[in-house]
Amino acid sequence: MKIIAAFLVLSLLNLPASFSRLITTPENEITALQAAAESTDSAAFSAELERLDNTKKGWGQGKQVDDVNRPVSCTEFQNKYGKYDAIFIKDNAKQIYLTFDEGYENGYTSKILDVLKEKNVTAVFFVTYDYAKRNPELVQRMIGEGHVVGNHSYTHPSMPTLSLAKASDEITALHNYVKENFNYTMTLFRPPMGEFSERTLALTQSLGYKSVFWSFAYVDWDTSKQMGSDKAYTKVVGGLHNGAVYLLHAVSKDNAEILGSFIDEAGKKGYVFAKLS
Repeated sequence: MKIIAAFLVLSLLNLPASFSRLITTPENEITALQAAAESTDSAAFSAELERLDNTKKGWGQGKQVDDVNRPVSCTEFQNKYGKYDAIFIKDNAKQIYLTFDEGYENGYTSKILDVLKEKNVTAVFFVTYDYAKRNPELVQRMIGEGHVVGNHSYTHPSMPTLSLAKASDEITALHNYVKENFNYTMTLFRPPMGEFSERTLALTQSLGYKSVFWSFAYVDWDTSKQMGSDKAYTKVVGGLHNGAVYLLHAVSKDNAEILGSFIDEAGKKGYVFAKLS
């Protein structure tokens, strides 16, 4: 029944035949798609996704903050898109959440994992297919040490520029690869470049995923333009706020150098690092 259901969804979304072989493997756990296919409203559901606004929106937390340093735009977008299981900021409590984007390995992830282990802090690592394929030992270590491995797409495209079929493939193909190679089920998705639409948020939700954005990020991804550990530390500590979702890039030398000190300083200020799930 599940295989039939999967093929029904594939036909509705016009997914390519190569992907049909992925979704019908016994290891596949995209239960949301299967449930939708088994419903009598599958065609209506697919049509409803097509009708949703697909205008591309680029995300950034902006500079305007409220009286407790929480970015105003994050609260606004959380209220607007939370119905799609999108996360821009968490509850107004003394908890913060660390997330790292892993597009490629620059030699710092092991050090980051060492610091997290020493400080007993859990983080989310959003990986692409290329990263997972090239760095299986690091991905396995993330899992083994209790971190969350998140889905950052198969090829890192702008999701709203894709058809529903291709956008779905970007999430599910990596989902299946990680499940089959690491026996791990991912449930968190970070849209590449923070670009999304109402339609892609709804599609992601239908696949059983939450879309994770951020309430703090800075220009840390350019390895040729690192600002130096002192300035980076000031920048990252200055962004502390209740319910903060930190986006840090693991390719950054600055981030690797300041992580331990940042964790210590956040603790001194009364913040607890919580696990995002």
